[in-house]
Amino acid sequence: MSWHPQYRSSKFRHVYGKAASKDKCYDCVPITCNVHDNHFCAVNPSFIAVVTECAGGGAFLVIPIKQTGKLDPHYPKVCGHKGNVLDIKWNPFNDFVIASCSEDATVKIWDIPNQLLKRNITTPKKELLGHARRVGLIEWHPTADNILFSSGYDYKIMIWNLDVNDTVLSKPVKILDAHKDVVLSMSFNTDGSLLATACRDRKIRVIDPRAGTVLQEGSYKSHKVNKVLFLGNMKKLFSTGTSWWNNRQIALWDQNDLSVPLLEEDLDGSSGLLFPIYDSDTHMLYVVGKGDGNIRYYEISPEKPYLTYLMEYRSQLPQKGIGMMPKRGLDVAACEIFRFYKLIPTKSLIEPISMIVPRRSESYQEDIYPLTAAAQPALTAQEWLNGINKGQLLSPSVPQGLDGRKRLKVDEKVPKNEEMCLSNGFDISECPPPKTENELLQMYYRQQEEIRRLRELVIQRDVQIKQLKLELRNL
Repeated sequence: MSWHPQYRSSKFRHVYGKAASKDKCYDCVPITCNVHDNHFCAVNPSFIAVVTECAGGGAFLVIPIKQTGKLDPHYPKVCGHKGNVLDIKWNPFNDFVIASCSEDATVKIWDIPNQLLKRNITTPKKELLGHARRVGLIEWHPTADNILFSSGYDYKIMIWNLDVNDTVLSKPVKILDAHKDVVLSMSFNTDGSLLATACRDRKIRVIDPRAGTVLQEGSYKSHKVNKVLFLGNMKKLFSTGTSWWNNRQIALWDQNDLSVPLLEEDLDGSSGLLFPIYDSDTHMLYVVGKGDGNIRYYEISPEKPYLTYLMEYRSQLPQKGIGMMPKRGLDVAACEIFRFYKLIPTKSLIEPISMIVPRRSESYQEDIYPLTAAAQPALTAQEWLNGINKGQLLSPSVPQGLDGRKRLKVDEKVPKNEEMCLSNGFDISECPPPKTENELLQMYYRQQEEIRRLRELVIQRDVQIKQLKLELRNL
């Protein structure tokens, strides 16, 4: 009998994790000691927000994404809650609006100014008062503007419409009362028409949020679920939890049949929670361990074996929480396909970790950057509440430093019928040959700078071409 090796063709099988250098980290950040099982960190291309230790109430920090290095111990906070902050989430369609929930049973919406904070922010833009007990989870709707879901220890999930003018909202537009215990996790499908939840009663539910009905409900004796996640458009759910023997475990489910998992696998015997994170653009699934320094990553396929293990990023420094940069904030010139922000409370440090596809070419790699979710809503809040479903608007992954919400404009233009000039106005054709070693080095560095500038220009133009093609197709 001949043996045939199983080869897989994949662009992502050699992806590796790369930690940022010390000067690109955020140091001296007082990270919260709260034991709640949440990310405690939210990131967008403009800011990084992190829940912090605070005496007499709850607070979080909002740091400009480029302000790396040591943080001033007197740096202003966002502090309006009377209890510990348990979850924070940026509005996916507005980089300057963030939601927070707390043990004081409130949810608050904050406007963040477009400059460095000078003093503490204490007055929220809106305050949502509806839960009877502390609020542990919040989620923005993925396609509808200004729709927010909140889940509390009163076992209720509330849907809020923030399009109204009132500063204080006490009546949600809908209350989902299908749970008999605390909701541990919420996840939307791609168009936001379905909501999956994991509950402390060990059950996974798929709910129609507008009707309030439970479409599917399932539990499995050997899998105690903690976190659940919709896997894009694959009609599958992924969950993390623990087995009978308290091993950390992952499971894959058919969203239309939650009686038995399609796949169940024990990972290790550690006690920390597992955070699942799915990138629907690359079909890659990341499993981040709380309390250890590991990030496992897999590739998802619609057919068996469904889940293909790729590799594991390992670190000696344990993470308490994790933040994820949206695709429009990645560095496409470095072939970066995902970026985590790892909270390390033992060192008061936030460490960026880039997931990189090794490529020799330094040009824009179109095949690893498919169209991604745009920073624009597909629906208004009222349209979604009226029963309309619409998928996410798509746009190209935008190079770092460009605003993904605006149409790309290339300000720099290369002269057509002229000699190529250096960025400092130094013409190569008129350049005398260098006479000393010092002049040679100066010429070399100028040329390196010019090559870097032109490379960025080419990447921007590649993305602009892709954007125009998409607009033509939409028309």
